[in-house]
Amino acid sequence: GRTVVLEWVNPGCPYVQKHYNSANMQGTQKDAAAKGVVWLSVNSTAPEHSDYQAPAAMAQWMQQHKAAASATLMDGDGKLGRAYGARTTPHLYIVDGSGTLVYAGGIDNKPSANPADVATATNHVKVALAEMQAGKPVSQATTRPYGCSVKYSSM
Repeated sequence: GRTVVLEWVNPGCPYVQKHYNSANMQGTQKDAAAKGVVWLSVNSTAPEHSDYQAPAAMAQWMQQHKAAASATLMDGDGKLGRAYGARTTPHLYIVDGSGTLVYAGGIDNKPSANPADVATATNHVKVALAEMQAGKPVSQATTRPYGCSVKYSSM
């Protein structure tokens, strides 16, 4: 019955680093939590890939960056990522309290790895959550995700 945000994350990706090093992702997570939203960070990086981090290392990275996700999910076999069609890190999805996917795409409209772009970007996730809280439909239900490709297992 609660709204859920799914965020695909890979600490080795410069686009993910842009949003975590600038504290943009954490700020978006905190804003969502203040609205009662459950935030799930999902790592679908395959264990055989060089970017893979074991669960303890991933938890430590999230803690070091003061992430405000409700939980971090390890999806090494890629089943969850493939089910949602996650293509990039970051790639974000919002599922409303009735289980309907209401947003899928990028965190914002500045597809770069430059942290300076965060200041002038429109944060699509914040906009969508604010519209939902106001009882309005999400005005932009899909946007182009950008970032590094999800490093799925070939299995």
